[in-house]
Amino acid sequence: MSDKKQEPIVNQSEDSQEAKHGSQVLLQVSLPPALSVKQLADILRVDAVKIIKQLMRDGIMANINQVIDFDIAAVVAADFGYEVKRQPAPPQAHPSLVTKGGKLSPRPPVITIMGHVDHGKTSLLDAIRQSNIIASEAGAITQHIGAYQVEMDERKITFLDTPGHEAFTAMRARGARATDIAVLVVAADDGVMPQTVEAMNHARAAEVPIVVAINKLDKPNTNPDRVKQQLADLGLIVEEWGGDTVCVSISAKKRQGIDELLENLLLVADILELKTELDCPAEGVVIESKLDKTKGPLATLLVQKGTLKPGDNLIIGNTWGKVKAMFNELAEQIKKAEPATPVEVLGINSVPQAGDSFMVVGDEHAARTLLEKHKGMQQEFATSTKTLSLSNLSTQISAGQVKELNIVLKTDVQGSIEPIKDSLEQLGNEKIKVRVIHLGSGSITESDVLLALASKGIIIGFNTRPEPGAHRLAEVEGISIRYYDVIYELVNDVDKALKGMLEPTYTEVIEGQAELRATFDTGKKGKIAGVYVKEGKVSRDALARILRQGEVIYESRVSSLRRFKEDVKEVSTGLECGVKIENFVDFQVGDVIQFYRQERVT
Repeated sequence: MSDKKQEPIVNQSEDSQEAKHGSQVLLQVSLPPALSVKQLADILRVDAVKIIKQLMRDGIMANINQVIDFDIAAVVAADFGYEVKRQPAPPQAHPSLVTKGGKLSPRPPVITIMGHVDHGKTSLLDAIRQSNIIASEAGAITQHIGAYQVEMDERKITFLDTPGHEAFTAMRARGARATDIAVLVVAADDGVMPQTVEAMNHARAAEVPIVVAINKLDKPNTNPDRVKQQLADLGLIVEEWGGDTVCVSISAKKRQGIDELLENLLLVADILELKTELDCPAEGVVIESKLDKTKGPLATLLVQKGTLKPGDNLIIGNTWGKVKAMFNELAEQIKKAEPATPVEVLGINSVPQAGDSFMVVGDEHAARTLLEKHKGMQQEFATSTKTLSLSNLSTQISAGQVKELNIVLKTDVQGSIEPIKDSLEQLGNEKIKVRVIHLGSGSITESDVLLALASKGIIIGFNTRPEPGAHRLAEVEGISIRYYDVIYELVNDVDKALKGMLEPTYTEVIEGQAELRATFDTGKKGKIAGVYVKEGKVSRDALARILRQGEVIYESRVSSLRRFKEDVKEVSTGLECGVKIENFVDFQVGDVIQFYRQERVT
């Protein structure tokens, strides 16, 4: 697009890519006079939160969109082990054409097909490719992630055929932005179904344009207008009804409307002005991976920038390798893969994960060195960051890390959704907005957890609970799930979290109980209670509650615990000891002292 800012130059040649300081191999990076924190994070391949924390250590408070100058960016880049040079100012007439590797060139769009089960996603792709994909799929349902390229008017279009929006969002949760446009397939006879709504919300959360394909028009008693009305009720208004969503009626089975759909996809792609670099080392994302019994680890890569060639050294996620051979979707060996081209690669050392990013480096030594560095940074980042929850929301707002609270809302019945959604979206202030990115009735599913993970949001369950798999996934990924059965408490907690007033919830755990049998005056130091431990134990620094005739008269903590003139950490049941209670001296024989602790409720 014409308003793109100047991008940084990363020197990838063998002479200038590596700078040796002792045994360390560093990348040289050229930065413009000014860039945003997010742009710097993308250049250094570091999470933006990490950049913000480093700036805070240097005494600079900045959010992800804030622009910093070259001097500040150079200091941060050096802290992450990069050698920095100042990028020369670009020609004013064509600022968008000067990039890392040269001029920007148009690239094919990458399309993901989503929708409800059995609404014709794979049949549509079959019609587009004019080949029988379904015949190779068990039960006529897609079982893996595939990537295919087709041509329309001498222009290429790349399709990702996923097993559902869960896979689409799982990749996005790992930081992969592989899709330019989402095609939402809706059967004209079934209409909008629950998975249709989920797919639409997942695409919206990814902020990609949606093109609707109303399928199965060859069936009798179909009603496309009913589908359009259902979509409009969900806020997705088609162009012919005055909206901005492209909608095409098709029959995948009879191959009707396919050319019109492809033409509209290319039109949307033209509006997006999809461009990238060709003459630079390749970068991209892993679409799928597997371990072949004869070939070893294989990965299907989607090239997003540059040109991938046999012999290139790669860093892929937490592994590396050298491209020995590349194959297209027809299993034909190819010599190069340009942007938006899916390609299967042979030669990596271990199987990466779908959604991992890859980049080409100078040689094997650089690959090993940079991989170790990236692993260390990932481990440090994993231990130093927290996922979003209502409890830490205020802190992350103050640090400029969060500007929008994304909520996945699940309720027991459909009737509860709208009042809760409306109440939540009325909250917020100038620092942060509340956005309900997905809502529905029923149990909390793994798809809900993945969407919250990818969108850096939280899950709220109203009179509902998660499925076992969803609960395990939420625990592993650290996704916050809050449960409520009163709407007022739900809305009130979110409101308090936004204002930094939400108090953590604690429960009381009784550790022991003792009977006071004597008191000992220690002069200016106060009095010590001689007690007999009847239940549990007494611990130094435990919270204490003094009861007289069954009523609480004072609450404090244990400031001193002694047994036979010796300071001890704890005393168990059946033993006597001397206890000093902080700021209390009015003991009476027969008093009961309870010892307890406060335990935070998750």
